[in-house]
Amino acid sequence: MIENKSAASKIRCFIIYFVILLLAFVCLVPLWNIVCISFSSSAAVAGNRVGMRPVQFTLGAYEKIIGDSQFWRSFGISVARVIIALALNLLLILLMAYPLSKSRREFRARNIYMYLLIFAMLFNGGMIPTYLVVKELGLLNSIWALILPGAVPVFSVIMVMNFFIGIPKSLEEAAIIDGATPFQVLTRVFIPCAKPSIATVALFSIVGNWNDFYSGLIYMTKIKNYPVMTYIQSLSVNLEELIKAGGSANALANAAEVSNQNLNAAKIVVAVIPLLLIYPLLQKYLITGIVMGSVKE
Repeated sequence: MIENKSAASKIRCFIIYFVILLLAFVCLVPLWNIVCISFSSSAAVAGNRVGMRPVQFTLGAYEKIIGDSQFWRSFGISVARVIIALALNLLLILLMAYPLSKSRREFRARNIYMYLLIFAMLFNGGMIPTYLVVKELGLLNSIWALILPGAVPVFSVIMVMNFFIGIPKSLEEAAIIDGATPFQVLTRVFIPCAKPSIATVALFSIVGNWNDFYSGLIYMTKIKNYPVMTYIQSLSVNLEELIKAGGSANALANAAEVSNQNLNAAKIVVAVIPLLLIYPLLQKYLITGIVMGSVKE
């Protein structure tokens, strides 16, 4: 029989929900303000007149971002980068996490590999040695320069490894008794049970590769090879240069409608879109543990 909640319990729940809603409001208000800035005119933004609604509504910032062919080329590069990097990351993460989840008796060199991984996570060669390696391999101005340096995210490997360790040993033993090979145990037992953990590292990979713009600045010497985040970071409004170049009156009027503040706000909105599209698909795996209750000891 379900007992009715006491008055104190109801008050406690009300306070918890109120605090959560307040924190959500505090987080959403600045984001909404950024959206409004991206749709407002440069004069309204400069005059600090934009609040919770756009002032002098305009799509100038977005037109400047998506109104040229280079944006779509960069967009395609980023999509290809995310897909390839996600597949490569998950492959290497799973193939590394599975043997590392074994005990030292089953995998004698486990501790050595763990020390190497932790050392690599805490220390790295730095930007210049990494650039020299990428250059010597002939990867500059190629999509692999954006993918291979981060092909093995050590933090994600450790996260999945810890999840594998938490999977009941009975499941693996039952599969081995039925004649399963180690690869079959990984693909038919561990991976289905580790969906929440895999979804989490997949989300990290997608968002990290999509939002990364610095790698494009380092490894790409031609604008046509920029990923989309690097390209929109390079966009800016410079009326002086347009005037010196002898821009037409219409071009000057269009440029005057957009300021760098509008562009920066539009960049943030564009950067958030992939997360808004991907997160709902992975949410159920992030909040649900599949292993709980699968085996009763």
